[in-house]
Amino acid sequence: MDIPKDLVAASAAPMVLSILAEGDSYGYAILGRVRELSDGELDWTEGLLYPLLHRLDRIGHIESRWGQSETGRRRKYYALTAEGRSALATHVSQWRTVAAALETAWGRMDFGGQVSLA
Repeated sequence: MDIPKDLVAASAAPMVLSILAEGDSYGYAILGRVRELSDGELDWTEGLLYPLLHRLDRIGHIESRWGQSETGRRRKYYALTAEGRSALATHVSQWRTVAAALETAWGRMDFGGQVSLA
């Protein structure tokens, strides 16, 4: 499925904050988790993720630190901050409102047998 860029962009920050709410992580693992959570439908690039991580770090929603992987390789790990947890709660509330409105609107539509939303 081809997900429009504007929808990917709108969901990117809440997705990353949600992943980091599960625990500290690093870039490549975050990309893998996005693929996993979307059953392979979302295949983010490093060009999408790293600018987002830098912005979230700059505004205080996450913090980063250098550490070592199990293999001894240096990695930058990211962690959710208290401010980020609060921002995530706001995102969840906003997304639930939008999703509920869409579900209500779609529940009234007849797609002529092409798509079943029930």
